[in-house]
Amino acid sequence: MEYLEVDKLEKIHNRNLDISTYVVDEEHVLIAGEFKERNLITVYERSGEPIEPNIFHHMQIQLLIKNAELKIVDIHVKIPGAPHDEICREMESSLDKIKGLNIAPGFTSKIKKIAGGIKGCVHLTTLLLSMAPAALQGYWIFEARKTQRSEESVLDIEKYLVDACWAWRKDGPLAKSLKTEIVD
Repeated sequence: MEYLEVDKLEKIHNRNLDISTYVVDEEHVLIAGEFKERNLITVYERSGEPIEPNIFHHMQIQLLIKNAELKIVDIHVKIPGAPHDEICREMESSLDKIKGLNIAPGFTSKIKKIAGGIKGCVHLTTLLLSMAPAALQGYWIFEARKTQRSEESVLDIEKYLVDACWAWRKDGPLAKSLKTEIVD
C-alpha cells in the first residue's frame, strides 16, 4: 500500500493517549496517563437515536513509581466518561492489584492475568500497557538530569532494552557498544 495523504480523507474517529512523567521527590516519579476516544461524526444508536460527535471513552491513570526499582507504589484510576458510565466506573478499582509490581520484563503478561478479559476494562489495560514503557523513559530522563550518572544506568539499559526491539538486538551495534561500555 502506498502512504495515503490523510488530509484528503474524512476523519471519523480519534483515539489519543497522553502520558507524562512528573518528579514527586528524589525517589519517586508520577506517571499520569489519559485515554480519550472520540467519534468525530454523528453516529446512530440501533434505535435510530443520533449521537453527536463527542468523547465517548475518557480514562485516567496515575502511577506513583519508586525510581530505583520501577516499582508501582500506588495507583489511582478515574473514569470521567464512558458509554456506560455507572457500569464502567465499577472498573476504577480493577487495577488496584498491580500495586507492588515492578515494571520489568514480563509486566504485560502479569497485567493481562490481573485485568484481562472480564476482570478489567480493555481501555484501561491499553492505557496502562502504554504507560509502562513511558515510565521507563520518564525514569531515564529523571536520572539523566544528573551531571554525574551512575554505572547502574548502563545496567538498566541492558536489563530493559537489549532484545526489546531490532535496534537493541543482542548482536546489533547498540548492544555491542553497551557491552564495551560495561567492560571499560
